[in-house]
Amino acid sequence: MGGSLYFDDVEVDQTLLRVKKGPMTTTHIMRWSSAIENWHRIHYDQRFAIDHDKLPDVLVNGSWKQHILAQVMKDGLGPNGWLWKIKFRYDKMNVAGDTIYAEAKIAEKQVLGGLGFVTCRLFLTDQNDTVNTNGWAIGVLPLRGGREVPYPFVVNPAYADLNLPNYR
Repeated sequence: MGGSLYFDDVEVDQTLLRVKKGPMTTTHIMRWSSAIENWHRIHYDQRFAIDHDKLPDVLVNGSWKQHILAQVMKDGLGPNGWLWKIKFRYDKMNVAGDTIYAEAKIAEKQVLGGLGFVTCRLFLTDQNDTVNTNGWAIGVLPLRGGREVPYPFVVNPAYADLNLPNYR
């Protein structure tokens, strides 16, 4: 989203950010695997993934999907915001050839302790609009004319009990 984003600028049901990744290639998957030193053959050896592990193809790494969820929140909140909490659940595998869309949609807004908190619904979907990962996150934004979100973000009693919703 670029520029300065304030709590006052966003509304419930607004998409904070949606990004497209892919189509994922075996090269994308292998590069991520090597970067995190995950040498499991299901991420690069198609014959092993299909014949030995009975998977549909080489799998996209779960840690990569986790990274994309954090990225969509971080980039959506912009440089003034802070990703405070995140949780997610993998519902379906992604394989080479999939295009993955990450989306953060604002579900709730509240002001606590002079800062704006946005609870976002998170989704990763594929090219068929099938949800493969879903979750929740809480981001912190400054109020227009208010104080900056502290860096690093430190929990204080005004919002210490703010929790992520349960999965639906």
